[in-house]
Amino acid sequence: MITLITGATSGIGEQLAKKYADLGDTVIACGRNTQKLIQLAQHPQIEACEFDVTDLQAIKSATIAYTHFDRVILNAGNCEYIDDARHFDSNLFSRVVTTNLLSMGYCLEALLPKIKPGGQLVLVSSSVTYLPLPRSEAYGASKAGVSYLAKSLAVDLTDVYVTLVHPGFVKTPLTDKNDFPMPMAVSAEKAADYIISGVKKRRKEVHFPYRFTLILKCLRILPLPLWLKLAKGLSR
Repeated sequence: MITLITGATSGIGEQLAKKYADLGDTVIACGRNTQKLIQLAQHPQIEACEFDVTDLQAIKSATIAYTHFDRVILNAGNCEYIDDARHFDSNLFSRVVTTNLLSMGYCLEALLPKIKPGGQLVLVSSSVTYLPLPRSEAYGASKAGVSYLAKSLAVDLTDVYVTLVHPGFVKTPLTDKNDFPMPMAVSAEKAADYIISGVKKRRKEVHFPYRFTLILKCLRILPLPLWLKLAKGLSR
């Protein structure tokens, strides 16, 4: 099996690369961190592939030698928060949406035609999409787009299985900067285990940790005005 993973130099992506390689897959580990890619490529089953997911031509050039993939996991992303919505930071918004959402389109154009019939496409979104949360205008909007994109692809793709991943809080270098509690957070290694298990079962949606994501899903049934009142309390 040939598995390509974007965002493989840190956090969930790094753990997925290592675990799939240990399972015997040939892993194409993609990212921008040259040194980390060199370290990953020391594993006999991992090949380094360096590119920026926001650069379509770079993606195509870096992957031109690969004729097919059995599995493509689009995991690369970034998280920044809008700290003052009244003075909206459009540059931050554009940066986050480009990295998290537009990059998916670039990767799909370059990589989707190379997924073998019966292969798998995995898009990593976030459980932030279940409910509007404080300071999440940029991150939440970008991930909501990813979720809708994955669901639409699941409708239109007839020979590729699509799996949408909605993680809860995961302890990674990206979330280390969070200045708020992260209830029921799991390690990147545990997150990778959840994803690998769900992808193996070809689930349409993989969400974890289950207790946390189920609570969020239940809260979605609240009337919006009531949830907004509760959410405003979280931001104080």
